[in-house]
Amino acid sequence: MACLQLTGFMISCFGWIGIIVATATNEWVLTCKYGASTCKKMDELGARGLWADCVISTALYHCKSLNQILTLPAYIQTSRALMISASILGLPAILLVMMSLPCINLGSEPQSIKHKRSVLGGVLVLLVAFGGIISTVWFPIGVHRDSGLVTFGYSLYAGWVGAALCLFGGSVISCCSGDSPQYDEDRFYYAKQGEDTTASANQPTSAQV
Repeated sequence: MACLQLTGFMISCFGWIGIIVATATNEWVLTCKYGASTCKKMDELGARGLWADCVISTALYHCKSLNQILTLPAYIQTSRALMISASILGLPAILLVMMSLPCINLGSEPQSIKHKRSVLGGVLVLLVAFGGIISTVWFPIGVHRDSGLVTFGYSLYAGWVGAALCLFGGSVISCCSGDSPQYDEDRFYYAKQGEDTTASANQPTSAQV
């Protein structure tokens, strides 16, 4: 279990980094009415992201910031909100999972606290993954409706990879944390009580024989 938890933690870290890279960069999709090489020569190859619309040519990379928040399409505003929330939520998620690793002890806390912290961290990592998945799927669909879509940019690939890693890492952390120690103690207690009751019931029968 410890090895799986550590593996999920490392995968989630790389996934969170991918989400941050996708959020901070602008080459989500490349748009053009012609071929990519033709558009570069004609200065019509556009790169669109969460924060800016850019024009890419052989000797120019010019971006125009998307500052008019109220006039932006819904898919851009929603993708921004989800990606920012995922990036911020990833920090407490990673910290919770890290503090629940077997190699880290915070005083003399019981194992049940570590188990709850691990499950909570795994759930938060899954929320990060869902935020990234929704944004990286909805955004190119919205751009495709507005203008011609040539190809996906590296920012979108970073978001896809990050979301997939967070989804896998969060699932490993949440599902492979094992049973809660308190649950194990209660199960042992009730099993012991059942054995004692059975032994008490069999004693009178043995005496009569």
